[in-house]
Amino acid sequence: MDESRPSYILNSSLPGSDVAAEVAAAMASASLVFHIDNASYSEQLLVHAKELFHFANSSRDFYTSSYPSEQIYYNSTGFGDELLWAASWLYHATGEEGFLSYATGTDGEIYGEWDKSPTWLSWDSKAPGVQVLLSRERFLSGQRWSGRIKQGLTKYKRTANDLMCAFLPDSPTSTKHRTDGGLLWVIQWNPIQHAVNAAFLALVYSDYLFTSKTTLDCSGETYTSEDLRSFSISQANYLLGKNPMNLSYLVGFGPSYPQKVHHRAATIPSDSKRYGCKEGFEWLLAENPNPQIALGALVGGPFQNDSFIDSRNNTMQNEPTTYNSAALVGLMAGLTSSSQVTLSAWNI
Repeated sequence: MDESRPSYILNSSLPGSDVAAEVAAAMASASLVFHIDNASYSEQLLVHAKELFHFANSSRDFYTSSYPSEQIYYNSTGFGDELLWAASWLYHATGEEGFLSYATGTDGEIYGEWDKSPTWLSWDSKAPGVQVLLSRERFLSGQRWSGRIKQGLTKYKRTANDLMCAFLPDSPTSTKHRTDGGLLWVIQWNPIQHAVNAAFLALVYSDYLFTSKTTLDCSGETYTSEDLRSFSISQANYLLGKNPMNLSYLVGFGPSYPQKVHHRAATIPSDSKRYGCKEGFEWLLAENPNPQIALGALVGGPFQNDSFIDSRNNTMQNEPTTYNSAALVGLMAGLTSSSQVTLSAWNI
């Protein structure tokens, strides 16, 4: 890569609430992972997570306002959801009520998507993640709260319930956004991101139902944790090859998977010659399969009619992304573990 690839900085003069809050959420959640085995590192993560959250909240603006040239790539449609995302994880990591008050207060009313039509978790929208994450508090610790916090948690849980009902194919309020083969399909560009995110959220919510010994009500119809888990399994099975194309969308898995993934490192021959950035386009339209396998890459997925075109230039279907793979890791981890929530890991 011989083109200019500058590093960017955020500060009070160059704010970026969406990015700063997202990193705060990542650090806060990671602090839970390291709390037992590396307490000092866990605490360091929390210190920075709090600093980043307060910076993001006090200097509210988009990162692409600071760097307009980036607007053609991943331009956020909002930063309020990331602020709620960070506050929610900081509450779970610290137990400090102030973060929960923030998430259930005015900002929650504005950005929490309470009692609205279900939206889809993505790199741009964290609201569904916040709804599910804070539902955990209502399921498992709801009796300790009152007043505005309880009201806010109840609204998050009610909205998350509606989202789960939309996921379930037999629910009275099931979404029509599906392929005939059963994959949740919301948009044409990289549709698998929504399917794998939905499957992951449903799996997490199924654990909440299981642990709290409750069920899910969808307009008078009752569903169990196993119903949600079955939906998650159906999405995982589809992307791993149980679909009309008999094609695994996870590169390297199964007997048939995309051979011409839109991935520069997998596409250009690994020989002794050094190729410049522009020279790499020589292989974009080549007919041969990629010389390297992008093992574990999760590509964009099918059209709504379940068809797929294996072409490097077909970026809407054949481009792998980190935000596809991130949710897939969570989904597979959940499907290979027991269906219950570990309470002790959160009560630190």
